[in-house]
Amino acid sequence: QVQLVESGGGLVQAGGSLRLSCAASGRTVSSLTMAWFRQAPGKEREFVASISRIGGSTHYADSVKGRFTISRDNAKNTVDLQMNSLKPEDTAVYLCAASQIVQFDYWGQGTQVTVSS
Repeated sequence: QVQLVESGGGLVQAGGSLRLSCAASGRTVSSLTMAWFRQAPGKEREFVASISRIGGSTHYADSVKGRFTISRDNAKNTVDLQMNSLKPEDTAVYLCAASQIVQFDYWGQGTQVTVSS
């Protein structure tokens, strides 16, 4: 069983930065494919970024490419999401997820990110 706990959300002005962190327990983050998703009010959950368990390759949604960076800290067993140049449309609950093979089996509770214009 994997438990995921997100932190680092908050209120920031447009153009600002935030760093989210996802702390994992039960498994090492290096043995899992880890990802961040987000869900805005009235919208479906959408993929933001992922880092694979094999090779550590990263993938990003087009909407965040060049602004967000996902990284893994094996010593801390965390996965971070550095978010720069934030826009009001980035406002959402950000959720951390983990996959052992294909689908994302484990999810955190989420952390709120609000970007004011």
